[in-house]
Amino acid sequence: MIKKIFFSIIKFFLIYTSIVIFLILFFRFIDPPVTAFMHFESRFLEDLFSYNDITYKPVSIKKVSKYVPLAAIASEDQLFFEHFGFDFEQIEKAIKENQRRKRIRGASTISMQVAKNMFLFNSKIIIRKGFEAYYTLLLELLWDKKRILETYLNISEMGKNIYGIEGAAKTYYKISSSKLNENQAASIIACLPNPKKRDPRRATSYLANRRNHIIEQMNLIGGVRILKDKINY
Repeated sequence: MIKKIFFSIIKFFLIYTSIVIFLILFFRFIDPPVTAFMHFESRFLEDLFSYNDITYKPVSIKKVSKYVPLAAIASEDQLFFEHFGFDFEQIEKAIKENQRRKRIRGASTISMQVAKNMFLFNSKIIIRKGFEAYYTLLLELLWDKKRILETYLNISEMGKNIYGIEGAAKTYYKISSSKLNENQAASIIACLPNPKKRDPRRATSYLANRRNHIIEQMNLIGGVRILKDKINY
């Protein structure tokens, strides 16, 4: 009986992994029409599978101002091009800091955030972190860094019912994401990870300081040159 259960679990895991690999390979070339995070954040129970209240328009990274991915890396994950999905040093620091403070500090890399937003939902359940690591590993194996970064910029929540940099640029500044300057790009990214409570057009002292810090870090990590060196962008 134990042997049958064991092999049933292995079989289920292999079938599940095969389906996930197919989806990840498919979405390497095709932008997801919706993500798990959008689905759970929207009012899907009131209007099942209708996302009319969501602003979401994926665009090629080639059509996005270089300041945007640079700001995201400078703010969210400065070792993005060096790690394989996990920044263990930052994870260790976050664990130590969270033991002695009330406000929880995250240590999710850009890859981990893509995995969470695409396949999971916002929850503090421990098992979700396990699935997040699982999806992150598969993304790093099956996608290149350019696609991970592009998808991050397209599916990240950047305001109430606003997903992706194109929707954020048009909502906040009435321009396409290709026209965003350094200050605007840093201002949008500075609103993360609480975009519902912040507006890049109305910078509080905290938001202004965060934006200025991001711009400083953008220059310190090498400016837009790093994008050309790492992903030929």
